[in-house]
Amino acid sequence: MNSSLQADVPQDMAGRAEPPRPGEVFRAFLKLGLTSFGGPVAHLGYFRDELVLRRKWIDEAGYADLVALCQFLPGPASSQVGFALGLLRGGSLGGLAAWCAFTLPSAALLVLFAMGAGAFGGPVGSGLVHGLKLVAVAVVAQAVWGMARSLAPDRPRAAIALLSVFVVSFAAGSIGQIAAILAGSLLGAWLCRDGAPASPAHLAFALSRRAGACALAAACLLLAALPLAAAASGSHALALFDVFYRAGALVFGGGHVVLPLLETAVVRPGWIDANGFLAGYGAAQAVPGPLFSFAAFLGAAMEPWPNGMLGAAICLVGIFAPGLLLVAGALPFWNALRRRPLAQAAMRGANAAVVGVLAAALYSPVWTSAVTGPPDFAVALAGFVLLTVWKAPPWLVVVLTSATGVALALL
Repeated sequence: MNSSLQADVPQDMAGRAEPPRPGEVFRAFLKLGLTSFGGPVAHLGYFRDELVLRRKWIDEAGYADLVALCQFLPGPASSQVGFALGLLRGGSLGGLAAWCAFTLPSAALLVLFAMGAGAFGGPVGSGLVHGLKLVAVAVVAQAVWGMARSLAPDRPRAAIALLSVFVVSFAAGSIGQIAAILAGSLLGAWLCRDGAPASPAHLAFALSRRAGACALAAACLLLAALPLAAAASGSHALALFDVFYRAGALVFGGGHVVLPLLETAVVRPGWIDANGFLAGYGAAQAVPGPLFSFAAFLGAAMEPWPNGMLGAAICLVGIFAPGLLLVAGALPFWNALRRRPLAQAAMRGANAAVVGVLAAALYSPVWTSAVTGPPDFAVALAGFVLLTVWKAPPWLVVVLTSATGVALALL
């Protein structure tokens, strides 16, 4: 199948041209956006069940290749997979419909939480906030544990993960995090060349190479130009969009890994305090859909204007835009790139570095801001065990941990 097909001509599994179906895409992803709890790995399972097995939009081999592409790129992997499936089924409007339907339910719930958070006062309110902070400890610990087992299973990748912990610990902020991931990529290209090659199955997306090149150019241009435009204009709205765009463009590993980047960007300047930041992150575990929707909470809850609904929209579009542009840009070129052993090895190293970045974030700001004594440790550990051993759904852990936080505050 020619990879330079024109845009907006989706195909079925046999390669036959079909009319775009954005309405069907929106309905399918709205269902997923309302029911997909459990984080990005769980989302990919929901997508497979609904869109590969039940609706048969794409076959197993094509879906596996698509997941591999989105894991290769920075940004929220499950949202990128959903966006690409929307492009496949409904053209450009289908991609937009998939993103909106999957993202907006969780974003709306988090904006409502941000607007109502100030209504909680006294011991009940403080206990609830503290319980949500302890949820964040359990969830991030679970992410570190699970990612370490899958992304750093051998000595070279475990060493890369440990090195990234040191880099992030001694070079605080986004510079250290980006340096750790770049170093991991270079070390992976050297040390991680023994992995199995990617599947040779061909992806036949209706995107031309010219359209892909334009999307990649737009992603890079925005990354370079937004900081300059924000500094020159003095606009806080533009600065806000720039901060969230950079967070979405420079993070590998999805929602949990963006946590330290966002903490550096919005807590340290005083746009939101650490308690509010972690409370919102905890609340994000209780809603379905992508964890990047946490950006909507931050935009709504910030002190400087624009905040509220406008701030939520700016932050939400900003954090998702680079990942969606990158996946649209990469699709026409992925078949050739994914067969190169060097690119596969570099990505293994970058993924191992992600484990270290997240482990450093587990200590600061998550642990240091939430665990203040033995009772807090016991509650966080119970949440971790519920998630990892008993496989409890995250929303249930949120409810139980929040209720425990309120009970401890009342006692």
